[in-house]
Amino acid sequence: MFNRIFIEKDLRDNPRAKAILNRFSSLPVKEIDAIDDVFQKVKKPYLQKRDNLNLFLGTKKGKLVKEAPDAYGLSGDPHYYFIHAYNCIYECNYCYLQGYFHSPDIVLFLNHEEIANEIEAIAKEQIEKNPTTTPWFHAGEFSDSLALSHITGELPFYFEVFKNLPQGKLEFRTKSANVKNLLELSPLPNVITSFSLSPADKIKKNDLKTPSLKARLSAISKLAKHGHPIGIHFDPVIYDHDFKEKYTNLLKDLTQAISANEIEYISIGVVRFTKDVYQQVKMNYPESELLAEELIKAEDGKVRYARAMRMWILQTIKELCLEAGIDSEKIYLCMED
Repeated sequence: MFNRIFIEKDLRDNPRAKAILNRFSSLPVKEIDAIDDVFQKVKKPYLQKRDNLNLFLGTKKGKLVKEAPDAYGLSGDPHYYFIHAYNCIYECNYCYLQGYFHSPDIVLFLNHEEIANEIEAIAKEQIEKNPTTTPWFHAGEFSDSLALSHITGELPFYFEVFKNLPQGKLEFRTKSANVKNLLELSPLPNVITSFSLSPADKIKKNDLKTPSLKARLSAISKLAKHGHPIGIHFDPVIYDHDFKEKYTNLLKDLTQAISANEIEYISIGVVRFTKDVYQQVKMNYPESELLAEELIKAEDGKVRYARAMRMWILQTIKELCLEAGIDSEKIYLCMED
C-alpha cells in the first residue's frame, strides 16, 4: 500500500505509532520534525497515488474540530467535523481532495486525546447554551472514516468518548466495507456509521478502488443486525437519462439489507466541484461522464448542474425515498439551501 513512512520525531515512542510501524515493518522509515516540513512541499500529482503513496504519522496542530458548513447534516442541531487524517486510499474521480492538497499521500494524526478534548469542550458549550440541543461531530471530511481503521485502531477510543457523551452524536462517513473492528464493539445509539451509496454502475465508473455496492450493502446489513445505527448518503448523484430507475433499484436493494425504519437518515446531494477541483477533474479524467452534462458556476461559486435540473433530480430521488418507506423528517438535501 505504501512506499515509505515519515514520522514526526516526537511520536517515535507513541504506542499508536509503534503499532502502525510494526504493521509495516518492512518499509523504510524517515524521522522528520513536522509533517508540514515535508508534506505538500513538492507538488505531487493526484494520480501518483496509484503507484507512489507515502504514509505520514504526526500530530495535528491548530484547530482540531471545525464548524461544518450549512446543510452538512440534519437541520436543527449544530454540526462539526474533526480532522484525524488527510487523504484517502480510494480514487473517486469527483473527489475534492484532488484539488485541495498538493499531494495524495496519506497523513494519519495520532493525537486523538486532544481531538476528544475539543469535542467535549464544544459539546459542553453547546449544551449549556441549549440543554435540548444535540451537537453532532462528523469524521470523514478529509479521509474515509473506516478504510484504514484496522491500521489506526482509533474506533474503540471514540466509542468510549461518546459513551461518556450521550447527548452528542458521532458520525463515521465511509465508502468502505471494512467493518470488522466495528462489529467487535458494542453499539451505541449515538454513534452512527453512514455509507455513501450510488447505483452499481456509477460506483464502478466513478468510485475507483472502492468496495462494490454489493459489498457496502453487505456491510450495512451486518452492522444493522449487530445493532449499529446506520445513515445513508446518496451523494454525489451523477445524472444520466435513467437515474430514476437506477435509484429505484438502489433503494430496493438497500431496504433488503436494512429495513427503512432502521435507517437514521438519508442525505441527497448532486455532484459539485469547486473551480480548482473541476480543473483537476478535467485534467485527470478527461473521458469521465462527470463532464458529459452542462455544468455552470452556481450561486455559491461551485460548479454544478443548473439549479432547475438539480432541484428536479433531488426531488425525484426524495420522492423515491418516501415511496420506499423513509420518513420525510429523515431526509435532507446535502449542501443545498
